[in-house]
Amino acid sequence: MPSECCRISNRYKLIFDDAQQKQENQLKAVRNFIQQDVDYIVIAPVTETGWDTVLQEAKDAGIPVIIVDRMIDVSDDSLYTAWVGSNFLQEGYDAVAWLDKYLKNNNRTDDDINIVTLQGTIGSSAQIGRTDGVEEKMKDHPKWKMLERQTGEFTQAKGQEVMESFLKTYNDIDVVIAENDNMAFGAIDAIKAAGKTCGPKGDIIIISFDAVAAAFDSMIAGDMNVSVECNPLHGPRVAEIIQKLEKGGSVDKIAYVKEGVYPADTAAQEKPKRAY
Repeated sequence: MPSECCRISNRYKLIFDDAQQKQENQLKAVRNFIQQDVDYIVIAPVTETGWDTVLQEAKDAGIPVIIVDRMIDVSDDSLYTAWVGSNFLQEGYDAVAWLDKYLKNNNRTDDDINIVTLQGTIGSSAQIGRTDGVEEKMKDHPKWKMLERQTGEFTQAKGQEVMESFLKTYNDIDVVIAENDNMAFGAIDAIKAAGKTCGPKGDIIIISFDAVAAAFDSMIAGDMNVSVECNPLHGPRVAEIIQKLEKGGSVDKIAYVKEGVYPADTAAQEKPKRAY
């Protein structure tokens, strides 16, 4: 099957290239699009760095570039027209705000709270924003202690492995912060295997990110307390930006998608409304 395909939708001719999560393939695809003299290039970058040269080539060709999902790190931000994605720092803030409210509602404001974090792939936009957001807001909670942070690389298997290590090292974990749902699922498996409980009626509070359908199932099952949304539906916002540019209008350099926080007690009600 070829990596590139195209389809016509809403008067757009969309050309897709699956880069197989490899930046070298993305760079090749962008150069191919430049040669085809497309009107716009939309990139979901695998990594933040290494984009200056190819984006300069697109700029020289007069092709606007829209970045979605992860941010890029370039020496000149005029090399791209706009970025659409999640406010990962705000997601970290939202996680802490939820935990603060949850502890107050459960009369645990006087407790010492021990926390571990399963970080995402180190250096990724989601990992940086979520880690920094939690760390910044934890300064307002002197009775909260971050026992350890370690990357679970955004995978369930690695999340389970790291959680097993945490459980062997610490016998007093109150909260697990998993920087995506997959790692949370791995952590839950490790907790259960260790003979402990988690979720709203368990010993360990599970805070996760992304709010995919399986996270709602986990909350409904009583294993996870909350998932902070990472909205992947960037397409409508990208289409809106292109429509404005086509009319000669200006667009915001940074465009955040709308996101929410979904606790377990609303999961059954909210799941049928979800698009992903």
